[in-house]
Amino acid sequence: MNEQPPDSESEFQPLLNSESVYRALLRKQWINEDTGLVESEAYYLRQDKNERGLSVNIASVFTAEQCAARFKKCYGVARLEVASIRELGLDVIPDSISHAEIIHLPYAEDDGEQADFLADSLAQQSQIVWLRQ
Repeated sequence: MNEQPPDSESEFQPLLNSESVYRALLRKQWINEDTGLVESEAYYLRQDKNERGLSVNIASVFTAEQCAARFKKCYGVARLEVASIRELGLDVIPDSISHAEIIHLPYAEDDGEQADFLADSLAQQSQIVWLRQ
């Protein structure tokens, strides 16, 4: 697999395909209590918040525990592989040394079918690496 990421619009070092990112699970309903898996709801852009991308932390900078500690309420932390995100036609663009955004996701209001597909795919790729006790 090619280790070079696609061209980036970021001033920060692009992430390699071999890297991972963490998605903080800030709502209890983003984790299925029966299966312990991430719900697709964690991967929708919120048009009402005018989000341009989904917020993730760069795993090489933070541990999962440190990622969770950055938030007042965090119910879990999920890990995703950058290569798997890019295979969906999305990208992960750093906007600081420790933070990035998953970009190219549509709003559900604009393209519900594609938003559902991508949210489901990201949820299936997610691995919960930290849970609130």
